Amino acid sequence: MSPKITLSLATELIAEQFPQWAHLPIKPVEVSGHDNRTFRLGKEMPIRLPSAEEYAPKVQKEQKWLPILAPYLSISIPQPLAMGQPSKNYPWHWSIYRWIEGKSANILSIDSVPLQPLAPALAQFLNKLHKIDTHGGPLAGPHNFYQGGSLSVYDAETRSAIVQLQGLIDTNAVTSVWEKALCSTWDKDPVWVHGDLSAGNILVKDGQLAAVIDFGGMGIGDPACDLVIAWTLLTQKSRKTFREHLSLDPNTWARARGWALWKALITIVPLKDKSCLEAVRNQRIINEILSEDELTY
Repeated sequence: MSPKITLSLATELIAEQFPQWAHLPIKPVEVSGHDNRTFRLGKEMPIRLPSAEEYAPKVQKEQKWLPILAPYLSISIPQPLAMGQPSKNYPWHWSIYRWIEGKSANILSIDSVPLQPLAPALAQFLNKLHKIDTHGGPLAGPHNFYQGGSLSVYDAETRSAIVQLQGLIDTNAVTSVWEKALCSTWDKDPVWVHGDLSAGNILVKDGQLAAVIDFGGMGIGDPACDLVIAWTLLTQKSRKTFREHLSLDPNTWARARGWALWKALITIVPLKDKSCLEAVRNQRIINEILSEDELTY
């Protein structure tokens, strides 16, 4: 059973393990996320505590690899300052990072997110990420929910979701896009992937991309999984700009469409109210994927 992560727990852990910072105020952040609970320590540091056992291995992975990746990237990424140890009231490792100023793209209104300048900046981030030496990097697997690996891992889950959503989606068209995505694999050397390049992990400041955060899903493999942002955040015009700044082949984009479909489908299925905002947003993503001619990729 996962522990209840509270402000008092975060305060206790800091006092026990990092007494040099015990005098600093601690408060929850505006949006904490699902995989981790985040608190702000003073003005310069966030504390991130994994919310469940399956997310705990990400801590040590970030602690090891983020300092290696950072010098090669064009924008800020999290800088680990310390790693907390398991305690009597909290069973896993946890992290303290240097604070990065910026607003998460998922809490900004859609009209205030600067998509047109954001698109080439995100593409540049990925281009630089893909050029970093992958020696010793973690291959896709359970540690990052197979991001960068084969879509076939999620074939049964995706087909089940398609059946369950009959009447809500164009099941024939969705199945066709999904099967097209399964028809190819990444046949080049593995590259670094972020693994969860979503609006919630993109920070914007003064109308520009300020940082990409939360690298817990990082690994090496197929870059297709990181292209999902083309549909989950970008719109038609900015999506085209994003695509034009990436030198990736049509098959990789076909797999990217598959990754985006899988995520949207499995998000809708458990929602009791299929007309709620989250369901509608993911139906829109599916419809945009289906409306685009795959030849444009």
